[in-house]
Amino acid sequence: TKVIGHRWNERSWEVRQFLARNQHSFRSFMADEPKGRQLLDAAGLDGFQLPVVITEQGQTLVEPSDAELAAMLGLSTSPSLEMYELAVIGGGPAGLAAAVYGASEGLKTVLIEETATGGQAGRSSRIENYLGFPTGISGAELTTSARRQAERFGAEVITTRKAVRLHAGDSGSARTIEFEGGSTIGAQAVILATGVDYRQLRGVPGCWDDPDNSACNYVGRGVYYGASVSDASECAGEDVYIVGGANSAGQAAMFMSKTAKSVTLLVRGPSLEASMSYYLIQQIEKNPTIKVRTCTEVVDTLGEDDHLTGLVLQDRQTSDRETVHCSRMCCFIGAEPRTDWLDVVAKDDHGFILSGPDGVKTVYAW
Repeated sequence: TKVIGHRWNERSWEVRQFLARNQHSFRSFMADEPKGRQLLDAAGLDGFQLPVVITEQGQTLVEPSDAELAAMLGLSTSPSLEMYELAVIGGGPAGLAAAVYGASEGLKTVLIEETATGGQAGRSSRIENYLGFPTGISGAELTTSARRQAERFGAEVITTRKAVRLHAGDSGSARTIEFEGGSTIGAQAVILATGVDYRQLRGVPGCWDDPDNSACNYVGRGVYYGASVSDASECAGEDVYIVGGANSAGQAAMFMSKTAKSVTLLVRGPSLEASMSYYLIQQIEKNPTIKVRTCTEVVDTLGEDDHLTGLVLQDRQTSDRETVHCSRMCCFIGAEPRTDWLDVVAKDDHGFILSGPDGVKTVYAW
């Protein structure tokens, strides 16, 4: 499979992410380079609509949706039944585990995932502290194996379908899950494993979709939230900046250091010890390509032609500012729950679903 895109085209990056997370082998080409131009000419395309995916069978997909990519990979995108005994919403490690256990007990189980199974773990280049893998494993390998295990027990795994509403009937009756587009399925029980989204640098111009300045948006054009295995080859020879000081940031730094000219970790705190595992700190300290800048935060961005070219960094202790050249910044600054669409469950002030004793107390209060 060949993917022809453009470095500053956000959808091109998303398509590469989708294929990489599903462990589908592909080669990436840029539309403004000779080989990419040759492939577009052979397909009779002008390159104004990107990305273009040419499948192993020679089929050409122009600006494909996630559903079209899923169909290309042979993934299910529509439930086969109207009623299930168990529905799991969210295809990260927790959701996959729930689907494995439910299906292995003989329940008619469906797992619903909005994009690709694996969640944030599926985008991790290397997980070394997961039980049972002494030499480590990539997030895509781990979660793809989990998906196949769930399917082997008979669970339906539905990708690229977004649940937008949950209707809860009276006690003992089925729950109804409504999808984007209006279709629904029923389930006797629903497990919510919706996971989280990467928190964005909302106070920094260019790092989020600012309605007051829509022209200044470098997300997918130099600013990225998270990273995957496809990013390592794309950052060859670049000076990469990674914002964050927890394990995800450390894993990304180690992975990108294999090809990048340099990797700089920007950490708000005074050290990595408070947020990163000891084994990972040791690896970073021994890596000559990685530099750690503590007490540092991004306060502004620079760009031209609709893509990132630089960052303005500020020392949190002295307030001194410095401008650095940067065309790739990956952010790992925590997460926010994906629960905005849920109005039938109790949530705390941050949007996290209450469970256990907290949930029971809230129900009693109602």
